[in-house]
Amino acid sequence: MCVIETSPLIETRRMTLRAPTDVDAARITEICSDREVAKMTARMPHPYALENAFDWIARAQGQDPRVERNFILDHEDEGPVGMLSLFPAQTAPHTGRGPGVELGYCIGRRWWGRGLATEAVQAALGWAKTRWKRRAVQAGHFEDNPASGAVLAKAGFLYTGERRPMFSVARGEEASSRMMVWLA
Repeated sequence: MCVIETSPLIETRRMTLRAPTDVDAARITEICSDREVAKMTARMPHPYALENAFDWIARAQGQDPRVERNFILDHEDEGPVGMLSLFPAQTAPHTGRGPGVELGYCIGRRWWGRGLATEAVQAALGWAKTRWKRRAVQAGHFEDNPASGAVLAKAGFLYTGERRPMFSVARGEEASSRMMVWLA
């Protein structure tokens, strides 16, 4: 019998990746209402309101844990500093298997440059490999966000050579993105 871990806790050196709760809504709104954060994501709207945070939390709480996981990045000293999601990919990764899993994340601007994103992504990938039994994860970053590409590369992602237009809800338009893949 396979037991599905519905609300995993992933511990890192400085934070815990955990399921979001309604208590997180105000901090999520604070992080995501920053246009500089929102425009570097595909699915985050701008402006971002408290209602958007509650909607994301509700979706996370109702997700099918076999195909999607959403985490709050809860820093040991500063509380929530970002979010990370593993969700069904829109297109198949370069593995020859099904559509697979895609990773997306955001970190509040005041925590940029501290290595928290890399730490969270590495931990999530380790969990995805050992506990969720995933062997491939894809991600993309907008070309005007090379810092995200560096985070993904440090976590073990490799560039596929594919560039594609990706719609950004916050930007209200497509932007060129570079695709990457992580293989366990």
